[in-house]
Amino acid sequence: MNITIDLDDPKPIFTQLIEQIKQAVVKDLLQPGDPLPSIRQLANDLEINSKTVSKAYKLLERDAVIQSKGYRGTFVHPDAKSNCHVDLSHWVNQQFAELIIRMKAAGVTDSEMRITFNSILTNN
Repeated sequence: MNITIDLDDPKPIFTQLIEQIKQAVVKDLLQPGDPLPSIRQLANDLEINSKTVSKAYKLLERDAVIQSKGYRGTFVHPDAKSNCHVDLSHWVNQQFAELIIRMKAAGVTDSEMRITFNSILTNN
């Protein structure tokens, strides 16, 4: 699992963790039953406070994306993918909005974007 923290991102770090874990589930990079790093290990790897990872894990567990199995560790929930479905559409909308903002900043007109998007949709 490759998680990165963007300190320039206005989103809280625990939110970035949640989003990246959910994206990994939706993209099948994490499968049901896969183990997740311990809170301490992930906090050490990312050089963040363990309370931040703990908060993210608690919210993911609440949403049935992950499940804690006591001393055995934390694992991807059997129904994780279906529980992340709504978040995928939200994530796609965010990515699409950011792309449009970058294209406008680069000087691409609305008409040029429509042509480009139509071409991509037609060819895929």
